[in-house]
Amino acid sequence: MKHIQTFLFAVLFGCLGQSSFAQLKPIWQLKIDSLIKSEGKSPTGFNGVVLVAHKDAILYANTNGMANFEQQTKFTKTTQFVIGSLSKQITAVLILQEVDKHRLKLDAPIKTYLPELTQPWAKVVTTHQLLNHTSGIVALDTALATPAGTTFAYSGLGYALLGRIIASVSGKSYSSQVTALFKRCGMLHSTDPSLRNMPDLAKAYIREKDGVIKEEIKTFETAYIPAGSLISCIGDLQQWNKLLHGGKLLSKVSYQKMTTASSKRNHPIWGNVGYGYGLQINKNDGLLEFGHSGYSSGFVSINFYYPASQTSVIILENFDRLDDDFKKTFSYEEFIRDVYRRSLLRR
Repeated sequence: MKHIQTFLFAVLFGCLGQSSFAQLKPIWQLKIDSLIKSEGKSPTGFNGVVLVAHKDAILYANTNGMANFEQQTKFTKTTQFVIGSLSKQITAVLILQEVDKHRLKLDAPIKTYLPELTQPWAKVVTTHQLLNHTSGIVALDTALATPAGTTFAYSGLGYALLGRIIASVSGKSYSSQVTALFKRCGMLHSTDPSLRNMPDLAKAYIREKDGVIKEEIKTFETAYIPAGSLISCIGDLQQWNKLLHGGKLLSKVSYQKMTTASSKRNHPIWGNVGYGYGLQINKNDGLLEFGHSGYSSGFVSINFYYPASQTSVIILENFDRLDDDFKKTFSYEEFIRDVYRRSLLRR
């Protein structure tokens, strides 16, 4: 299967622009092609990789732009990207695997697992509340902004604490645990950036407000690793979705908790959505969708999964337009996602 998948990636990444092949495409694929082709000639156009897949089967794959502008390096299926907040679902799985091993209870105060914390809130906040962003924690040295469990407030710090909990209950570092998980999943090009194992990492670029495009060198200064700095590639994330949503990583009970909305988020792009554990749960238009967006300075990404059709939409970019409007930052991602969602709704 891996040889077939490699061949398909090579064919699709190399041939999608050919007219004879394009004539066979459904409308949703032609619309995505049109966007990438029309906008891709601009230095501020789409710059990355797109994949739509059903389990192992690739329904659509395309690339535009370069992994390295200076060297004119093209994207491949193993080009590595910083995946931003897509990291959160991976951290959530590590937590839930400890739950499945009976080494962790979601409703126990986090001080149970992090006894070194001296803040009063450590005796109140639970792992469950860290996972669904209702902990109220805004900083280690301040009081809770809201009572624990009452209000959704997106928190990278909360997921950093989850990384520490994973290390505490497993007796192994977060880095070693996430590396072992990637290995078990066959995600050979995914890694913790602290290991410096990123030979195929795309170079990150930003467009300044004056229009100047330059390399972004501060990517890893903007997020905690368990919350937003893991490294992956398009093929590995396809594999992740197949295993996670195929019941291979968690017990049925833990997977149900992960994909059940236990809090509500007012997202700047997608409006009111539910939030589970490292995943948004969207039921707009009656179409169930699990997923997340990812942003780290210089990198933009989305990963959405549709359980009814068992399909994924995964997009990774290494160009950050630094728009004041968050919707513009994800404009290509949202267009492609919307086109595919509409195709599912018409079925």
